[in-house]
Amino acid sequence: MKCIEKRLDGETKYEGIIVNVRLDRAELENGRVVRREVVEHPGGVGILPVDEAGMCTMVRQFRYPFSRQLLEIPAGKLEKGEEALSCAVRELSEETGYEADELVFLGKCLTSPGFSSEVLYLYMARGLHQGKAHPDEDEFLNVEKHSLSELKDMVMRNEIEDAKTVIAVLKAAELMG
Repeated sequence: MKCIEKRLDGETKYEGIIVNVRLDRAELENGRVVRREVVEHPGGVGILPVDEAGMCTMVRQFRYPFSRQLLEIPAGKLEKGEEALSCAVRELSEETGYEADELVFLGKCLTSPGFSSEVLYLYMARGLHQGKAHPDEDEFLNVEKHSLSELKDMVMRNEIEDAKTVIAVLKAAELMG
């Protein structure tokens, strides 16, 4: 069994600042035609900065869809044609002011493959050098430091709910043993 759906056609229903929404018609293996909603997203990166003392730099920011602040790894959206590694360097500098000697690739994640094309590339930043943060003009965040062990405990207590942060923290904790 191949488990493949063939896209027949589609129409963009919404073009936004970050995402577009498309309504497609797809043919299933059995010949039945179904509708599929697709949120087209350019993708992004997330970076877990870990200093020599094992402290991680996190950002706390208000997330409008949930009407509250969330604790997250620094992250950002890929610009058109931008490589993930370049985006990670840019976002790390913008949100924390850090430059890193090393960016360790932690993998990528498909944020919600049932309806979204978003792919996030995750990194751990090591060998940090402090500079001055310069967030986007519409970006308001507080920078916090937590140990990796504390972050892992917060993940396990469901105090950190952001998927990219959960994945990065658990992968980094496993790598650093």
